[in-house]
Amino acid sequence: MPDLTGKVALVTGASRGIGEAAARCLAKYGAAVVLAARTTADIERIAKDIQSLGGKAEAVACDVADHAAVTEAIRTCTERFGRLDLLVNNAGLIEPIARLDESDPEAWDKVIDVNVKGVYYGLREALPVMLAQGSGTIINISSGAATGALEGWSHYCASKAAVLSLTKCAHVEYGDKGVRVLGLSPGTVRTEMQVAIKASGINPVSQLDPDVHIPPEWVGETICWLAGKAGDDYVGTDCSLREESVRRAVGLI
Repeated sequence: MPDLTGKVALVTGASRGIGEAAARCLAKYGAAVVLAARTTADIERIAKDIQSLGGKAEAVACDVADHAAVTEAIRTCTERFGRLDLLVNNAGLIEPIARLDESDPEAWDKVIDVNVKGVYYGLREALPVMLAQGSGTIINISSGAATGALEGWSHYCASKAAVLSLTKCAHVEYGDKGVRVLGLSPGTVRTEMQVAIKASGINPVSQLDPDVHIPPEWVGETICWLAGKAGDDYVGTDCSLREESVRRAVGLI
C-alpha cells in the first residue's frame, strides 16, 4: 500500500472518471487533494465525501485551457496546504470524433487547447513550486493513441503524442533537479469518454465490448503507485497499464 501521508496532490479533470478515482485514491492513502474542474458542483461533492472520511480535500474551479485559471489553482493549492508534491494532468477531451475532412476546426482547436495546452500550463506552473521544494512528481495521463493512428481521432492522437513529447522534454530539463515527470497510458477505461467513442462507430475501439474496459479505480490505484518509488522506473516515458506486469505490480490482478 502506498503511504502518501503528508503529500499534497492536485488533480485536473477531477469531477468524474479517472480524475475522481485518482482524487479518492490519493486521499485514501493519506494525501491532501485539490480537485480541479471547470464546474464545481461535482468536485465539491467529492471533496466533502473525502472530508467525511477524515481526508483533506479542496475543490477549485479550473478550466485547464485558461492559463490564468491553472495559475490560480496551483496558488490555491500552495496557500491551502503549503506545497505541491504531485500534479496529475488528467483533464482531456476526445469529442467530437470525426475524420479530418469532416472535422470542425473550432472543435479540433478546443481539444488541443485542453489536451496539450492544459498539460503545458500545468507543467509551467507546477515546476517552479516543485523546483523550489527540491522535489515533486508530475503524472501526465497519456494514451496508446500517442504512438498510434486511429481513424477519426486525429485531434486525440496528435494531442496525446504532444503530451508524450512534453513528458520527455520535461524529464530532460528537470530530471536531475529532483522533479519526476512521467506519463500513464491506462488503455481503455470505463468512463463517459467510452460512451462517445461507442456512439461514433468509427475505428475498432468503438466496436469493443464494454466489458473489456478497466474500471477508473484501477487507474487511480496506479497513479498512487507511480507517486511512490515505482515511478522512478518510468520517468521521461509512459507507463502502460495494459501490461500485465504493471497490473500485477500495482496489485490489480
